[in-house]
Amino acid sequence: MNKLIPPIELAGLILAAGKGERLRPLTETIPKPLIEVGGSTLLDSALKSMPLQPSTIAVNACYLASQIEAHLADSPVHVAVEPNPLGSAGAVGNIKPWLKGRALMIRNADMWFGSAPDALWRDWSGEFPRLLVQETRAEADFGTKRFLGWSLLPAKDALALEAVRSGLLDLVWAPAMKRGELEFIEFDGIAIDCGTTYDLERARDAARE
Repeated sequence: MNKLIPPIELAGLILAAGKGERLRPLTETIPKPLIEVGGSTLLDSALKSMPLQPSTIAVNACYLASQIEAHLADSPVHVAVEPNPLGSAGAVGNIKPWLKGRALMIRNADMWFGSAPDALWRDWSGEFPRLLVQETRAEADFGTKRFLGWSLLPAKDALALEAVRSGLLDLVWAPAMKRGELEFIEFDGIAIDCGTTYDLERARDAARE
């Protein structure tokens, strides 16, 4: 994937703490981020897709966290284990000491992309939160726009979050949207949420093409 350098300093966070219940029985013994698509785990694909050095990326883990820790044992990636799942906003609050005031690129580990969405970070000022979306022409997450699990979070918003169970939608995105400060970048490439067996197989088929 193309790794166009973001215009401002960023750290990364890959959300990998979920149980993957819709993928059972596959996820009874392996965390969803370690499932393979196209010869690589979803987690490794997520790491490679970010335009960041591994030492600037954190991965949160909760369900079967020891497997994720072992998988990344020889990597400079920071693993933040949560005894109980904190949600997307709580996960940010949990890494604030490591984050050290940087803006943050956040990506769901279970999204598979056919190409890097360079436009997401191109020319981002760091002032307002920015989401990667896809137009559906039907009711979706934000009007007719479906969220693709990849976003940018200003440093000031990251600093305001705490390590308590909470979500970015409620604490950051919805308030920003109400103020007219939520940015959307549309992506027309392949983006598949591997949350079900059906969609996992779709991603595997796409990876073979």
